[in-house]
Amino acid sequence: MAAKPPRVKYACDECGYESPRWLGRCPSCGSWNSMREVQAAPVSPRGGLAPGRRSAAGQPAPEPVRLSQVDPTDDARFPTGVGEFDRVLGGGLVPGSVVLVGGDPGVGKSTLLLQAGDHFARAHGDVLYVSAEESLRQVALRARRLGLDDTPLRLIAETDVDAAVDAALHVRPKLMIVDSIQAVSTADADSVPGSLVQVRECAARLIRLAKLEGIAVLMVGHVTKQGSLAGPKVLEHAVDAVLYLEGERDTQFRVMRAVKNRFGSTDEIGIFEMGDAGLRDVANPSALFLQERAAGEPGTVVVAGVEGSRSLLVEVQALVGPAPFGGTPRRQVSGVDYQRAAIVLAVLERRCGMPLHTHDVYINAVGGVRLDEPAADLAVALAVASAFRDRPVDAGTVVFGEVGLTGEVRGVRQAERRAREAAKLGFRRCILPRSNVPPGAAAADIQFFGVSTVVDALRAVEAGSA
Repeated sequence: MAAKPPRVKYACDECGYESPRWLGRCPSCGSWNSMREVQAAPVSPRGGLAPGRRSAAGQPAPEPVRLSQVDPTDDARFPTGVGEFDRVLGGGLVPGSVVLVGGDPGVGKSTLLLQAGDHFARAHGDVLYVSAEESLRQVALRARRLGLDDTPLRLIAETDVDAAVDAALHVRPKLMIVDSIQAVSTADADSVPGSLVQVRECAARLIRLAKLEGIAVLMVGHVTKQGSLAGPKVLEHAVDAVLYLEGERDTQFRVMRAVKNRFGSTDEIGIFEMGDAGLRDVANPSALFLQERAAGEPGTVVVAGVEGSRSLLVEVQALVGPAPFGGTPRRQVSGVDYQRAAIVLAVLERRCGMPLHTHDVYINAVGGVRLDEPAADLAVALAVASAFRDRPVDAGTVVFGEVGLTGEVRGVRQAERRAREAAKLGFRRCILPRSNVPPGAAAADIQFFGVSTVVDALRAVEAGSA
């Protein structure tokens, strides 16, 4: 029996939800007027795909292979020459991979990719930089400020994604940089650049180019007011890696995180320092974060955190003062998880007898670093207690540990790595969960004080400050 003709169905531009009829509002993501007509594959009379079907390129459908027959060897990587960028990527760029780099305006996305493209071109081969937001002269002025006057980058200023793809097929570069995906468009999509339809279609064409030609593609992505990447969510699903460059425009530090990485870990972070010559790798971030530390002042504690394969020492500051006019106290948190900070404040009030409900509390992680791990709980607790009592914590003390609702201090991962980093920077005392005290601690370069509760930690701090 002959196959049935293709069916007509509708799909949401934003989330990909499919429906047999048109809907004004997508029931999956709630977006309005996002359903577009698509052509379904032909079906056989029994409901399956028509036998002998062919792919969109006219080639026969590929035959499945057994997983045991697939070579699991890692793909070759090409380092970009920017050490912290390579760390987040997992060691470098994989040929044919597509990486999306997002961040706030002015944070340094274009600067970073221009520097990475210059290093890559000098080490590995041709790089095509597609500037859809700036003219060639503007990019050249930035390159001059960065000291890249003689860069071997190939540059075009183009907003038509099809023209950019044609240029890439002509040049055959090993890396293509598109700045930005929201600024390019195609005449085949009837909408303005930056719309959901345009972003999805342009990204699909760049991804197809990367996979078919083996060209690594770096795309700059804009972010919304809420900090998420602008455009359809399917964009983040389609690319191989999604990186965020974070940092305030008026501070010198920038932090890069991976929220998705098919070729590496999402736990690694890259730390940069913005200067006159662009972004510079920070080889020893712990020393840099602590170089302006106000040691000996109440409300400051150093926490030993872990991000991926590196240990970071970060200063946590707290300021506590009476709420004016007996009103609702303020809780301002920066760089620390707000929900965990609220739990710590409740534990200090209920288990340690501190009436924080009548006081404003401000908590800050210095340097623009965000401490998301529970190991920062104990540092927050001791910093707030120090500020509330107006008693400084010994400047040679480092702390880490998770705080539970009953006031217990729970163990955390990689305690020895945290302690080694603290000892290397000259810290003499370490307050940590009792379950994390390493064997042979008495002979170590740093003195360990294992605690079971927050009350024990406060006593250890008082003993060290006496």
